[in-house]
Amino acid sequence: MAKYAKIPEATVRRLSNYLKCLEDLEQKGEKVASSALIALICNVNAAQVRKDFAYFGEFGIRGMGYSVNELRYHIREILGTNREWRIAVVGIGNLGSALLMYKDFLKQSYKIVAAFDQEPVKVIGHISEQIGKPIEILHIDRLKEVVKARNVEIGLITTPPPEAQKVANLFVEANVKGIMNFAPTQIRVPSHVVLRNVFFTAALDNLVYHLSN
Repeated sequence: MAKYAKIPEATVRRLSNYLKCLEDLEQKGEKVASSALIALICNVNAAQVRKDFAYFGEFGIRGMGYSVNELRYHIREILGTNREWRIAVVGIGNLGSALLMYKDFLKQSYKIVAAFDQEPVKVIGHISEQIGKPIEILHIDRLKEVVKARNVEIGLITTPPPEAQKVANLFVEANVKGIMNFAPTQIRVPSHVVLRNVFFTAALDNLVYHLSN
């Protein structure tokens, strides 16, 4: 994304929605989509769709719309999902287990190649019974070694809050490029590491605010 450094964060988020829209249209056999149709499906206005795409060049033909296949290709290229991203998950409790079982990761080129926990032996049986295949859960002490060996680029933290910063530090020391923190606590990373916090209660707070006002 370096060459698109000035793109608004909201636009980047909408690109993901547009991509899902185009994938659905492609599955239905649609070849061309107008900005109005994309806007309708994604719950935005057509002018916003055109403005978002304009940041990255001209993809459509005036009066005809966008080629679904070509636009999907360009958005995947912009987002970086046109190649495989290797992921490690730390903390295989309820949320970590759910992430390991999430099948749509592979559709978006995300591949979980390592999983870690404080009690790996206990967790293996728990996971394999649910998804019907063996999952290698390693002890957290092996994180740096395995992450480097398996070329992990993204770390997902699903630990209890007191452990989150320790895990983030391990990821940083192992040269992981990006961290997504699901633990409900703030963590710190160096400026060269991309950090995203995903706090479910914050999203609920936002929803409740709008319901209350």
